[in-house]
Amino acid sequence: MVKKLICIVCPKGCHLKVDTDNDYKVTGNQCQRGVDYGVKELTNPTRIITSTIKIKGGIHKRVPVKTDKAIPKDMNFKCMEIINTLEVESPVKMGQIVAENILDTGANIVITRDM
Repeated sequence: MVKKLICIVCPKGCHLKVDTDNDYKVTGNQCQRGVDYGVKELTNPTRIITSTIKIKGGIHKRVPVKTDKAIPKDMNFKCMEIINTLEVESPVKMGQIVAENILDTGANIVITRDM
């Protein structure tokens, strides 16, 4: 079976074809990163989660956060449930960890803007 994907590693957006019956052979890529992306996306897809959390005493009511590394795609909604419960107090610094080892993935939730 051949799966079609658009590579998101760089702005080129290569149209990949991944043959799952032939050891995940990738075609349509213009670089090795396309091969790596195609195989990973079909065997173990991961995502970096970006969102916002509440902040008390900040210039805005919410501050942006993200996972500091990709987590398994099937954990996205569970991760968002946790993120939606988080709240910090100003001041905060970019890179400050808000939650460690989210869902035992080794990823932390970090602030992405000083406030």
